[in-house]
Amino acid sequence: MLVPAMGHVEDGKWVRGEGFPTDRKGGYARPESKFRCSSDVPADAVVAGRFHLYAAYACPWAHRTLIARALGGLQSAMSVSIVNPFMGEDGWDFSPADGVVADPIHGAAHLWEVYVAAQPDYTGRVTVPVLWDRERGTIVCNESREILRMFTTVFAPLGTPTVRLCPPELQPQIDATIDRNYRPINNGVYRAGFARTQAAYDEAVHELFAALDAWEPVLARQRFTCGNQLTEADICLFTTLLRFDAVYHGHFKCNLRRLADYPNLWGFVRDVYQTPGVAETVRMDHIKEHYYRSHAHINPTRIVPAGPLLDLDAPHGRERLG
Repeated sequence: MLVPAMGHVEDGKWVRGEGFPTDRKGGYARPESKFRCSSDVPADAVVAGRFHLYAAYACPWAHRTLIARALGGLQSAMSVSIVNPFMGEDGWDFSPADGVVADPIHGAAHLWEVYVAAQPDYTGRVTVPVLWDRERGTIVCNESREILRMFTTVFAPLGTPTVRLCPPELQPQIDATIDRNYRPINNGVYRAGFARTQAAYDEAVHELFAALDAWEPVLARQRFTCGNQLTEADICLFTTLLRFDAVYHGHFKCNLRRLADYPNLWGFVRDVYQTPGVAETVRMDHIKEHYYRSHAHINPTRIVPAGPLLDLDAPHGRERLG
């Protein structure tokens, strides 16, 4: 039983809402993505210029796909739109601002209009990322993990990959690692930040730090989560950890420790950030503005803090691991 909240679309019309859905125990209940895709895309559909990505620098889920697009060398083959970091009463929009890239297909003012263009009677939440098929005139997928996998496998021939993020021999381990981190870390920060009861918060925050504590010694002996090769699993972990000290530690009350208190996890973040192509996808100004200004039920003043100062370019020294 969900407590209704959060702006969404009902039968093709935008309905304003506040907060985020929770269950009867006060725990955050993330709704399922509705446009699900498969990596089994016909070969004749893999054509440069056919697909368009709607994304956000602010959102960790969308950030995954921006990194995969960059490391896959897909920039010329796949166009992109970037929403404004501030998500107001009408959801994600394309209000002009530094870094925003308008919608070239529909000229939409709000992202929900893209969803309705795909399905006029659509009912559900409106999220990024979204993968649009120009030829079919519809949304292919709005599930970040599935879009990520398509970018690293199906669409790989369209680009010039600098990193093989999903080598076949590692795919089972990659999938298991992404599964392992989803509840306690990727979604765990949201479960803590959006909890409406002390019990729900306590459960989420302790699961989160138990998971971080478990990864710290692993990353002391290997460079990445699946060994010594950068993979999808690292991208999925990185986009959450990148935001940790700047947003989740304070805004979401994930404050047992800072990420900077974990030498290996913090080194891992700097290592991934310094991978050629990744830094260009990171906009800390978008990240902080989104969380601190968009979540008025958590931060009613909407004041964006000046810090912390994070030196992502500092040497990480992890080359010694492989």
